[in-house]
Amino acid sequence: MNKKRKVSGMLIATIIMAVLAVIFVLIGYFRGESQHINGLKVGFNMTIQILPLLIFAFIVAGMVQVLIPKETLTHLVGVESGIRGIMIGTVAGSLVPGGPYVALPLGAGFLGAGASIGTVVAFLTGWSLWGFSRLPLEVGILGWKFALIRFVSTFIFAPIAGMIAQLFFGGVK
Repeated sequence: MNKKRKVSGMLIATIIMAVLAVIFVLIGYFRGESQHINGLKVGFNMTIQILPLLIFAFIVAGMVQVLIPKETLTHLVGVESGIRGIMIGTVAGSLVPGGPYVALPLGAGFLGAGASIGTVVAFLTGWSLWGFSRLPLEVGILGWKFALIRFVSTFIFAPIAGMIAQLFFGGVK
């Protein structure tokens, strides 16, 4: 049942993106000046750049599910791990480099391996809010004061998001 829901959700998203792609290609075509060809070339180049990262991110996500014993993962970040698991998820998320092409497959891998929903929500929230790998760039562009203020201002949100998810949606599979 759960796999069926995942497939249908992925299928719906794929259909929506396909329809949007066709619409945009047609708009580019009717505008003339080969905009549709240029757009397709840019999209293809982006695919070539991102595809290796996607492949390896999914390999890592799959390996997490089979290499880490389910009992160990459940103990560390499963439902019974409580706040400890949520904090582990928060810190782990903050340390993951890269964009959603890395973090989302890892989150899915953790869910599949037995991590609680609260832990994975904390993981993804920590990744998006804290992102230590982005910190040097942020300090370089915005300054260390701003980076510190932003970090302190968002410090509690990842664990709180994980606790809320676990409290209200802990039984969701």
